[in-house]
Amino acid sequence: MSPKTIVRFLLISLTILIPFITPHLTRADTRPNIILVMSDDMGYSDIGCYGSEIKTPTLDSLAANGLRFTQFYNTGRCCPTRATLLTGLYAHQAGIGHMMNDRGYDGYRGDLNKKCVTIAQVLKPAGYSTYIAGKWHVTKHTAPDGDKSNWPLQRGFDRFYGTIHGAGSFFDPNSLVRDNTAISPYADPLYKPKTYYYTTAISDHAAKYINEHHAKTPQKPFFLYVSYTAAHWPMHALPEDIAKYKGAYDAGYAAIRKARLAKMKKLGLIDPKWKMTVQAGDWSKVKNRDWEIRCMEVYAAMVDSMDQGIGTIVKSLKQTKRLDNTLILFFQDNGGCAEGLGRTPRGKYTQRPKTPPLKPMSPSALQFDMIPKQTRDGYPVVTGPGIMPGPADTYIAYGKGWANASNTPFREYKHWVHEGGIATPLIAHWPKGIKSKNKLDHQPTHLIDLMATCVDLAKAKYPAQFKNSKIHPMEGVSLNPAFQNKSIPDRVIFWEHEGNRAARKGKYKLVAKGARGPWELYDMQADRTETNNLADKLTGKRDELIKEWNTWAKRAYVLPLNPRRSNRANKRFNKRKNFNLRPNANLDRFKAPNVEKRPFTITAKITIPDNPTGVILAQGGTAHGYSLYFHNNKLAFTLQHNSRPTTIHAPVPPKGPATIKLSLEKSGTLTLTINRNKSLTFKTPGPLNSQPLDGLQTNQDLNGPVGHYTPPYKFNGSIQKLNIKLN
Repeated sequence: MSPKTIVRFLLISLTILIPFITPHLTRADTRPNIILVMSDDMGYSDIGCYGSEIKTPTLDSLAANGLRFTQFYNTGRCCPTRATLLTGLYAHQAGIGHMMNDRGYDGYRGDLNKKCVTIAQVLKPAGYSTYIAGKWHVTKHTAPDGDKSNWPLQRGFDRFYGTIHGAGSFFDPNSLVRDNTAISPYADPLYKPKTYYYTTAISDHAAKYINEHHAKTPQKPFFLYVSYTAAHWPMHALPEDIAKYKGAYDAGYAAIRKARLAKMKKLGLIDPKWKMTVQAGDWSKVKNRDWEIRCMEVYAAMVDSMDQGIGTIVKSLKQTKRLDNTLILFFQDNGGCAEGLGRTPRGKYTQRPKTPPLKPMSPSALQFDMIPKQTRDGYPVVTGPGIMPGPADTYIAYGKGWANASNTPFREYKHWVHEGGIATPLIAHWPKGIKSKNKLDHQPTHLIDLMATCVDLAKAKYPAQFKNSKIHPMEGVSLNPAFQNKSIPDRVIFWEHEGNRAARKGKYKLVAKGARGPWELYDMQADRTETNNLADKLTGKRDELIKEWNTWAKRAYVLPLNPRRSNRANKRFNKRKNFNLRPNANLDRFKAPNVEKRPFTITAKITIPDNPTGVILAQGGTAHGYSLYFHNNKLAFTLQHNSRPTTIHAPVPPKGPATIKLSLEKSGTLTLTINRNKSLTFKTPGPLNSQPLDGLQTNQDLNGPVGHYTPPYKFNGSIQKLNIKLN
């Protein structure tokens, strides 16, 4: 064969092969980017396109150019919702049937288990980059130097900016982390806004991830989970956003509910035949009305700010020309929250001091408290009626009356599984993938469907086994048929939280309040506001759904129902009554003294230096616990009950050897004796009502702080003997 013939042969061969080679070299990935956006503690009617007066132009625009689901459901509470959306399983199957505490059963471990995978862990092997900005709240391990096996980067995400814990200040969030490193928002070299506000920080980092992804790997699709803490208490917002709602809520609860209901009917979200549920709170009898109005003004500002942030994310998609092929799903973690946290005075300060009485915090100090004791500049955090919410030195929830308005027109609130607790908007926006625009979809759907949707659209493979662990099969179905104006397969959807139970099959819903509450039955087509109980009329349908719920509960690790703690867990706790502790001891919660509902006596023989500081003994953390320590030239002892601290102070003993004895009685009386001198007595709420999740340490506190200090806060003296005796 001549050289010319060889060249001609090669050219012809290359011409034939190029169509088969080049797609793998140049073809862009056509699978959609996926963004899940979730808000916190918001009701069904809290955004404009679902009936609200709150200004949400970004979400309204996404809805107008996409799809609104009218019967999408969450789980009724923050942690279970996050576990469910991330894994596509019912929360109990993922180990988080309650909150971040171990109740002794596999469905209630308070930590994401190894029998599940996250959406990020499934999409990453399929070629997706994975990002998260915001609240995590699916692990009990929040300490910056502790167990990180269930932090985002260890569960499939490439980047993370947000909080590991579930709630906190918007101006100084606790457990703030970038990737795997705890950070302070006031000593962060990578993000320096003029005013730090957590909602804005979440939005800015989400947009940053999109821009960086486009710059570095434009050929790849991405998965982004944006998990806002708005509008969870405390009511914190920027002054300019609060100002927008001045006077908007002067008419009170009932007027807002009435206006929202009218708008919801006009939008087609509510059937005019459905009855409005009973009003919570009589506006004519409200005291401190200006304060009550201000609570809702700040709440509205928080929602407004979140919508602005979602606008920042949408802008980044437009700038990178990715909006058309990005599926954005917006939804909420539970219904409006009727909890009264911060609505009564607490602590030493009941009014704002004119000047800061406390020592300022260092910019680099980490914030560990869900409820900060002070602002960075030294003002105490104050609560109660008359304390106008909004600024960083307040910590107040908006209350039951406004939560009732948020949940218009439904019954109950966060925690419960009546519609007010579990009904959420779902906005789906995807120009390339959703056929109809500004359409309502009335099919019952659930958070379990998000994993299935992501797997379907990403053409990913959901594993039967992952890292040597057998994985539970997905529970949900893909929502993609609904995007194409098609039906989703019929199935039964289930709920359980704190003994509250429900099942939804077709138009019927079975529901009960509490572990002992009777079953109720409602026709969701005729009565979605759950005002006409059919349980005694349609006994066959009631019993059919009860049977299906019981079968599911056994299969999905729901039983035993709402356990406080199992006998197996009780057996794991230390049964000793007398503990002699060494310096630098570090015991986990099962080896530490079991102080739940138990009076105890602490005897500490120590050597006190000049200017003593630091922890002598600490057991527990920011939820439950106690700590004996030196702080601000005083001897202090703090008892933490459900994140509510009680601190007593005493003069510092003279330098040198000292014996400190503390006795906590069942009545709550605390007796302090120093060097056998005259005893001091104090009144406290009494023994702890729960064994602390965090363990026990001497000479320091390695976990969330019990007292007013920043861990590890090591004792600068020495310990000769420490004894704890349970009485």
